[in-house]
Amino acid sequence: MLLLSACSKKAPDKETPKPEVNEPETTEQTSDKTDEYHFPLTGIGTDVEPNRRAVAVMINNHPEARPQTGLSQADIVYELLAEGNVTRFLAIFQSEAPENIGPVRSAREYYIELAQGYNALFIAHGYSPEAEKILSSGVIDNLNGMRYDGTLFKRSSDRKAPHNSYITYKNIEKGAEDNGFSMTGPPASMDFYKEEELESISGTGANHIKVVYGNSSQFTAEYQYDSQSGEYSRFSDGEQTVEYKTREPVLVKNLLVIETEHKVLDSAGRRFIDLKSGGKAYLFQEGNMKEIEWRNTDGQILPYENGQPAKLVPGKTWVNVIPSLNDVSYELK
Repeated sequence: MLLLSACSKKAPDKETPKPEVNEPETTEQTSDKTDEYHFPLTGIGTDVEPNRRAVAVMINNHPEARPQTGLSQADIVYELLAEGNVTRFLAIFQSEAPENIGPVRSAREYYIELAQGYNALFIAHGYSPEAEKILSSGVIDNLNGMRYDGTLFKRSSDRKAPHNSYITYKNIEKGAEDNGFSMTGPPASMDFYKEEELESISGTGANHIKVVYGNSSQFTAEYQYDSQSGEYSRFSDGEQTVEYKTREPVLVKNLLVIETEHKVLDSAGRRFIDLKSGGKAYLFQEGNMKEIEWRNTDGQILPYENGQPAKLVPGKTWVNVIPSLNDVSYELK
C-alpha cells in the first residue's frame, strides 16, 4: 500500500458489503454525443430542454436515519456539520425527480445559503432560530414540515422521530403549486469535460479517500474509486451508502472537499460556516487528486485551478465541507 497523504492514519481495512443493485429508473438522460441539451448540474446529455427548477432538500445523516431515500438521484450533495459533530446533507435535485426523499431534517442558515445559489425550492422539516428568521423573510421559496407535517410530509412507521419524515416529489410539486412557487427555471450550468477530454485528467493517484468529521467514526465518510465504472462508491462509518428500499448504491463522478472556517456560536453548538471567502480544496476525479481552490461564484461552490474554473466529469458530484484539509487522507490501494 502506497500512502500518499500527509495524514498518518490509514483507512480501516474492511470488507465492504456488496448490496444488491436494482435497475435504475429510466430517465431522459442519455450518453448520446449528439444530444442538443445537457443538464446544468451533471453535464449529462438530454434531448429535452432541461427547464426544471432545482429542489434542495435537507436530508438526515444520523445513524438511525440510514440508509436514506433519494440520494442516488441527487445531482449534487453537500455534507456539512450541524450541532456537535453530526453531519447533514443538502441534496440538490434537477435532472431527476425521486419518487420519495428523506428522512428530511431541519434547516440551518448555511444550508439555506447553498440552496439560494441554485435558485432552488428549499425543503426542510424544522429550523434553528436563525434559519426560521431567514425562511420567514421570504428570501427563498420553501416548504417546511413544521407547517405541513402529516400533509405534504409523511411520517414513516418503521423509524422514530425525528428520523422518519419523508416527502414525495409529487407533494413537492403540489406544495409549490399551492403556494404559487414556480417549478421552472434551471440553475446556471457548471463546466464539464467533453468525453474526448477525460483522458487528459491527471493528478496524484488516489482511489480511496477518507474524510473525518470529529472524533466519532459515525460521521466519517469514505469513497472508493472503481476504475471500470469510473465512479466512486460512498461509505459512512464503514457501511456503504445505498438507497433504503432498493439497496441501489450512491455513485458519484466528482468529489470536492473544501476547507473553510467553522465557528461554534452558542451553547447548543450551532455553527457559523464561511461559504463565501474561498480557500483550499481537493478535487477527486477518475482516481486522481488535485490540490486546487474553491470559490463562491454567484452562490455556487465551484472548483478553480490556476485561476480558472476546473471542469467536472459529467455525472453526480458530492461536496464535503470541513474545517481543515488535515482531516482528509487519500491513498492508492
